[in-house]
Amino acid sequence: MPSNRHPRRYARRSSALRSFVMCTALIVLFVAAVYLLTGPGHSGGSAAVTPSPVPSSDAAPTPTPEPTPVPVRLGQTPDAGQAYQDRLVFLGDSITHQMATHDLLPFTQVWVPAEGTLALFNCPVALINYYPEETPDEPRQLSIAECAAARKPEYLVITLGINGIALLDEEQFKRYYQDVIVSVQENSPETKIICQSIFPVVDSLVPEGIDNAGVNAANVWIEEVAAQTGARYLNTHEALTDAAGGLVADYSPWDGYHLTVEAMELVLQYIRTHAWQ
Repeated sequence: MPSNRHPRRYARRSSALRSFVMCTALIVLFVAAVYLLTGPGHSGGSAAVTPSPVPSSDAAPTPTPEPTPVPVRLGQTPDAGQAYQDRLVFLGDSITHQMATHDLLPFTQVWVPAEGTLALFNCPVALINYYPEETPDEPRQLSIAECAAARKPEYLVITLGINGIALLDEEQFKRYYQDVIVSVQENSPETKIICQSIFPVVDSLVPEGIDNAGVNAANVWIEEVAAQTGARYLNTHEALTDAAGGLVADYSPWDGYHLTVEAMELVLQYIRTHAWQ
């Protein structure tokens, strides 16, 4: 029986089929190549970027380290010498005045009224016998605040309180003392203020109302005021005490609280060896 297939038509169909198969194969190869180049496990090309973890809102923040507090009480140091002592100005009572009259300090470094003493409760109205460095032979009468504004000392050592412990309670004592410090700070902000302790006394010799119990209590108040105002506390008291905690009797054989030259020299030595650094 003769075949019903037309030779040319059959050839065209076979050629088309081959073309379709080849195109399909090429597409499959292309897709496979793309997958191999970009799919999982491919090590070439750009590295995969790992997203940064989002901080949890529940995570505790990193604490900020607290600054180390500066001790209020001045500690022992190597002797800072005469150069340090020459940079100090002293505001105080009769013992401070005697340091000048005994030539241990020049009057230009001593702030005491003309009468030679200063009580804590008189500080708001007291007039200091102020000796300017440029005209040391021509003292002026100035308030404590005016002295601070005129001199602007690098360091001011305050030695007050012995004349107040018999008359002032804790609140009054602290208020008067703090007012002195603030008046200096307002008029000479760069001045470093050193609050020196009240010196011990000989209980058997001092006037009525003054004793070591009162001195010790007042020294605690002075250190607390120093801490509150940014000043420093100088515990010179410990350099002058005997075994019982009072003043060595030989340091004040006449009235129990005014000091001998030897004792005043010990005070200045203590100040130099407990320098503000």
